[in-house]
Formats: sequence, C-alpha cells, structure tokens
Amino acid sequence: MEIHQKLNLYAQQHQLKYALFAKTEEQAALWQANTDLFSSASIIKVPILFAWIILERQGLVNRHTLCDLDSEPQVQGAGFSWLLHARQIPYQDVLLMMIALSDNLCTNLILKEIGLERLAKVFEQDLDLRKTKVQRKLMDYAAKARGLDNIISAEECIQFYQIRERLSSAERDWVDSMLAVNQDDALLKRNIPRDTLVFCHKSGSIEGVLHDWGYTQKTKVFLLTENVKDEPALFDIFGKVGEIFLK
Repeated sequence: MEIHQKLNLYAQQHQLKYALFAKTEEQAALWQANTDLFSSASIIKVPILFAWIILERQGLVNRHTLCDLDSEPQVQGAGFSWLLHARQIPYQDVLLMMIALSDNLCTNLILKEIGLERLAKVFEQDLDLRKTKVQRKLMDYAAKARGLDNIISAEECIQFYQIRERLSSAERDWVDSMLAVNQDDALLKRNIPRDTLVFCHKSGSIEGVLHDWGYTQKTKVFLLTENVKDEPALFDIFGKVGEIFLK
C-alpha cells in the first residue's frame, strides 16, 4: 500500500487530522490534507525565528545582546535552560535552544523581547502569514483556558520554505545550522541510519499532536498530525514517509 493511502486509511480509522507535503527535485509536489489549522506543537518556533531575522534587519532586536534567563517565569517541559548555571547568555544561544531543543523558557524569552503584538504585525505584514498565530506564551495554561492558543496553517507551512529561500545567504546558513542540530529524530528521521543525513527540521509533540517539518538540499517534507490516538502506528507512518522522501 502506498504511503498516502496508508495515511488516509489511518486517518479514517482514527479520525486523525493531518497534512502531508513532500517535494523532491525529481518529483512533483505531493500534497494531501484533511485539515489546514493545527495546534502548533512547537512548529510555531520556525516563523518566530523568521520574525526575529526581520526585526534584526531593522535594528529592533540583536542576537548578540545578553538575555536574562530569570526575566520570565521558569517554565519547564522541553529544554533545560531553567537548569543552566549561567543566567545571562546571548539571544543567539537562546534562539538556538528554542529551535534545537524546543526550549519553552527560551521561546518565552524571545516572545518577551519581540512582543506578541509586534510579532503578529511581522507575521502578517512582513511574512504574509495570516492564519499562523501566536496568541500566548508557552505553558501559559491560564491563557489557553481563555481560548488563546498558538496555531499553524498547513498551507502556510509550505510558505515557510519560500520565506527561508528569500533570506540572505548568511541568514539561511544561520537558520539551517540551528534546524540541523534538532535533537528529535523520532519522527521523519526514525528509519534513517544515524549520521547519514543532514535534515534541517523542527518537530513538535504534545498530547494528541505529532508534527515534523523540514528540508534537505533536495527535499522539502512535513507531516502534521492532530487527534493522535495510536502513536505506535503513526510512528511507523512518519518513518515510512521519511524513508521514502529523505534519500
């Protein structure tokens, strides 16, 4: 059974919300989705990084400035910045931990430095992202209870690739270097032999949600899933998608 058929069958059996995109140099784009809007589950950190770059061009933020890690509530979960002995580090390192480790405290520090209102303007006016939204800081359950959440659009996840391509060469290299050291290889890379592929990607997982978005020199691929009920079976699908397209 072809992978898109297997994914569709799983979705029907488990009421899965999903979006699959894959584009290689040799083949036309594969696009299969039954939902557009998803809980962000850390993929939102990719456009947050792009927004930082836009603001840095304008002189409004600076990756070399020191960040006080204690200037935000010490949320935990993913990452370990809350455990670091050094409590002042450059924003460049904060951004690295946001991307490579999906560090929640680091993400909130970046959101504080940018500001949610200014971030929304950059998303809409500079990045042309109109459905992808950051409405609250991470681990802010009170805001979530009020109906505020962080949302990504599957269609705009395709647009993320175009945003990256419009960056300068130096900016692309910086983005690629952080995405390439993402420590989570449990999804699209799970069937790829260790240390055989440079896959620049951002993954995300919360209860009922598994996402992986990324690219190599030859391939762009992501799989977004929500309402996940049978993780082992879905892990197999993620692995097969990666096995097919990440060659």
